[in-house]
Amino acid sequence: MDDCGCWQVVRLVPQAVVRLPGPPERPIMDWAELLATGALWHRLSEYRDIPAGVTLAQVVATAGGAAVEVAPGPVAELLGQALGALLPAGEGVKRLDLAGPGFGEPATDLALVPVHPQTGDMWQPRAGAVPVPMDAALWAELAFPPHRTRLPVVGGLLAGVERDDPLPPHSWYPFQPSREAFRYTLARMPAVREPWLRPIYDQGC
Repeated sequence: MDDCGCWQVVRLVPQAVVRLPGPPERPIMDWAELLATGALWHRLSEYRDIPAGVTLAQVVATAGGAAVEVAPGPVAELLGQALGALLPAGEGVKRLDLAGPGFGEPATDLALVPVHPQTGDMWQPRAGAVPVPMDAALWAELAFPPHRTRLPVVGGLLAGVERDDPLPPHSWYPFQPSREAFRYTLARMPAVREPWLRPIYDQGC
């Protein structure tokens, strides 16, 4: 049985089940292999609001109540508006940006880093930024946007050709991380008991 708003339920009839050996375990790929094979890229499309809501909760909890300044670009487009509404401006602002394999480590306080899809381990920055876990597919979409990497690295397109290149996709309305995913994630963090975080949890996003 399946419903969009409910847990999935699977019931097996013991007399009808035949046990077979499973396939061999896939070898664990390192970050270089994941990037080279394209294993991190998926078509999130309209469903990106769910991992974005989870990431928003992780950023809010990691910021410890301080305001967050989001680096311009795709991170600001994804989380900037929601973070501005949830965390008040003031002193001790923490800067948020992407960091990760093949992308580099900008000077920042909080770094959105991918979670390995096979092991569940976070990529660890070396420059001192506090890592904030992020779904690897969403991270790859922000770090290496497909519509921003079609142009040649050198020289550009020939005159008269660039006009035929399709424009980057744009949403009809401002993007909002999933409120349900945000609250669901916060509810399972010990930090939700902190006095500064509880009002944010009750407010949602």
